[in-house]
Amino acid sequence: MKVLANDGISQTGVDNLKAAGFEVITDKIEQGELINYINENNIDVVLVRSATKVRKDIIDACPGIKIIGRGGVGMDNIDVEYARDKGIHVINTPAASSASVAELVFAHLFGGVRFLYDANRSMPLDGDTKFKDLKKNYAEGRELRGKTLGIIGFGRIGQEVAKIALGCGMNVIACDPLVDNATIKVEFFDGQFIEMEIFTRPLEEVLKQSDFISIHVPSQKNYVIGEKEIESMKDGAGIINVARGGLIDEVALIDALESNKLSFAALDTFENEPSPAIKVLKNDKLSLTPHIGAATKEAQDRIGTELAEQIKRILKAV
Repeated sequence: MKVLANDGISQTGVDNLKAAGFEVITDKIEQGELINYINENNIDVVLVRSATKVRKDIIDACPGIKIIGRGGVGMDNIDVEYARDKGIHVINTPAASSASVAELVFAHLFGGVRFLYDANRSMPLDGDTKFKDLKKNYAEGRELRGKTLGIIGFGRIGQEVAKIALGCGMNVIACDPLVDNATIKVEFFDGQFIEMEIFTRPLEEVLKQSDFISIHVPSQKNYVIGEKEIESMKDGAGIINVARGGLIDEVALIDALESNKLSFAALDTFENEPSPAIKVLKNDKLSLTPHIGAATKEAQDRIGTELAEQIKRILKAV
C-alpha cells in the first residue's frame, strides 16, 4: 500500500511505515495536481499538516483513499465528516505537539516582556552607533513571576501552557466552555511533581484580570478577540496566538498596539496565511513566527510515530 505524506513526515514515521511494508512518498504535490497524482499512483493514505487541503472534491474524485491523516491537532483543512460518511478513516495526533506549541508560547512571552522581538531587529542595524539609546529603550522589562496568564481554551495545549506558567511562578486563570476544571501536574527532572486544580471562568473575567493572554482554540467563524475584547483587557497587557489565524481581529490588534493599549503581541498564525498583511509584518510591537508551533524534532518524531501506528492498526483490520 502507498502513503503520500504531502506535507512531509519525520524519518521515524517513514521508517516505521516502511518496516510494515508500506511505500512512503514524500514528494510535495501541488494542491491542483493532487487528484491526478493520487489516482495515477493508487495512493491509499494521504497525510497532511496545515498546508494541504483535503476537501470534498478530492474525496469524491479519489475513491481509492482509505485514510486521511493530519499530523497535528486541528483538522480544519480536511472535510472530516464528509470523508467519514464516505467510509474513509480520518486520523490526527492531538497530543503529539502540545509541549512544543506550549514552549513556543513562552518563547514569545519571554521575548515580549524583554523586548527581544524588537532588540533583535534593532541591534544589527544600530547596535554599534546607538547602543546607549537602545539600552534605554529596552530598560523597562518585566518579570513573569507573579503575573497572571489568562488561557483561552483549556484543552491539551492550554494545559501544557499552564504547566510552564506555574513553573515560572505565574498565576493561571482559564476559560473554556467545554472544560469546568483540570488538574495540572507539573513534573520535575527528578520525578517529583506538584498538582494544582484550576477551575475555568467566564471569558470576560479572564480578559479583565490577565496581564497576558494566550489563545488555544480551534478555528472559529468569528473573532475570539476583537475590538470589544481588547478594550476590556488591562492597559499594557500582551496577547499571544499560536493556535489558528483569524482568532484575533488583526486590524483591532494593530490599533491597540499603536495606541499603547497593548504593550506587545505575538503571532504564529495569521488571518491571511500564508501571505500575512504588511501592517502586521512591519509592526515593531509584534513578535512573529511562520506557523512553527509543532516544528520541533521531538514533536515531529511523535507525530510520525503516532500516524504510523494508527495507519498500521486500521489497515490491518480492514
